Amino acid sequence: MHQPPPPFNAPAARRLREALGMTHAHVSHGMWAAYGLRVPPADVASWERGETAPGTTELAALAGALWCAPADLMATPTTLREHRMARGLAPEDVAHRIGMGLPAYQEAERTGRWPGDERQDVLLGEVLGLSLPDQFELTGRDEKLADLLRSAATTRWQAYTRPVAKVVPLPRTRIDAVLQQLHGEYQARMVASLNWGEGDSAAASGDSGREFLEGVLDRFWEQVLP
Repeated sequence: MHQPPPPFNAPAARRLREALGMTHAHVSHGMWAAYGLRVPPADVASWERGETAPGTTELAALAGALWCAPADLMATPTTLREHRMARGLAPEDVAHRIGMGLPAYQEAERTGRWPGDERQDVLLGEVLGLSLPDQFELTGRDEKLADLLRSAATTRWQAYTRPVAKVVPLPRTRIDAVLQQLHGEYQARMVASLNWGEGDSAAASGDSGREFLEGVLDRFWEQVLP
């Protein structure tokens, strides 16, 4: 099955090569000597210019030749596959370490639909070194959390401290304070919107409220993470 090339950071590759005092020919030779991969120096130069990009195997070999981690040669990873590659792990490695069958894990990478349970969610975050926002997004738990946050902002926030604390592994006191803050921000925005003018107040209030609730998950992470 054809896989798209990993997100490549061409300027980083050039900087790392130059810092080592290597030419494109040196990099090409290093990839062949250590990994048995024949890549013409012209291809290495093309990668650095952003004209083409290395594939998965080529990226791993290039990282080895430049004495760096694959993540140092990648743009910000966004998918499960890209996060795994940034860690220099094979699918088999991740599947084994989180206790998931290889076919199920590979299907998750292919489709973007995560089949794991809560324990596997946590292990995935540990194995791939994921931030909490990335972990929630990759495991499909972000929308459930966003729903809880919207309810906390629009209704009685105290009722949602426990449900949020159950899924977000952070001190409950911190979560409690952030939920109260989100609720206060939402209510203040709604009150301000209603004072904009009688004729358009309802529409303005609704637009302002929807805008806040659409971004409530990002706002939560900004406030709750140290």
